Amino acid sequence: MTSPHHFLHPKSWKPAVGYANGVMARGRLIFCGGLVGWNGNQEFESEDFVAQTEQTLKNIAAVLAEAGAGPEHLVRLTWYVTDKREYLARLKDLGRAYRAVLGHHFPAMALVEVKGLVEDRAKVEIEATAVLPE
Repeated sequence: MTSPHHFLHPKSWKPAVGYANGVMARGRLIFCGGLVGWNGNQEFESEDFVAQTEQTLKNIAAVLAEAGAGPEHLVRLTWYVTDKREYLARLKDLGRAYRAVLGHHFPAMALVEVKGLVEDRAKVEIEATAVLPE
């Protein structure tokens, strides 16, 4: 499938690294609710932040696959993390986990530090939006 979107980046701005400033898209919209780093049986296999993030990204990919979409169709990710310092300290490991699951596709992203998530053991929750070509 071809990419349904075009990245938006003003020419006078410094390059965005690991995310897009904006995305223009046309097609069928796919919205993933806030997914966490547990497996299909709703069991956490790790307390590690990066491991939970990798599982969360795998969960997003699985939901996208149900619509016949893949990571290349993502246009937006909103991350909710319980510890911004841990996120920043583990960026290299997070980058490796991200690329292992989603490849080199970096949509528009936002990251918010939150006091807690509904699932007490969760360290990250990610919402995703994708656009599948018409």
